[in-house]
Amino acid sequence: MRRKGFEEEVVTEILQRYAEVGLIDDAVFARAWVESRHRSRGLSKRSLAGELRRKGVDPDFVDAAVEQVSDDDERAAALELARRRYRSLAGQSDDAVLRKLVGMLARKGYGSGIAIPVVKQVLAEAESDAAELLDEDAHFE
Repeated sequence: MRRKGFEEEVVTEILQRYAEVGLIDDAVFARAWVESRHRSRGLSKRSLAGELRRKGVDPDFVDAAVEQVSDDDERAAALELARRRYRSLAGQSDDAVLRKLVGMLARKGYGSGIAIPVVKQVLAEAESDAAELLDEDAHFE
């Protein structure tokens, strides 16, 4: 409205009225944003909080919304992202995969305390799957 040339008093009055009738509710917006972006994009709590702050959401609402994502939920999302991305990296050296997956998780806002153990788990799962396939092939000889 400001860009359209409305006076500050008019903008303030309209926004206050919208808030009174429930059309503007930062708490509801923040919770919905966190749920949607965490589920669809796998973003970390840190990234989600940053996005909400950049949108001008009150820090109390940001903190409350981000708290709805548990540490287990956050780790599970990171693990799913890493597993999905690993599929396109299979066949590369473990060092390259480790570097690329940790980098991808870092861009999603995950710290090394989550990213490195998650990537190591994905690599271990991949080696385990490969070893199982080799064991199965041995039975056919």
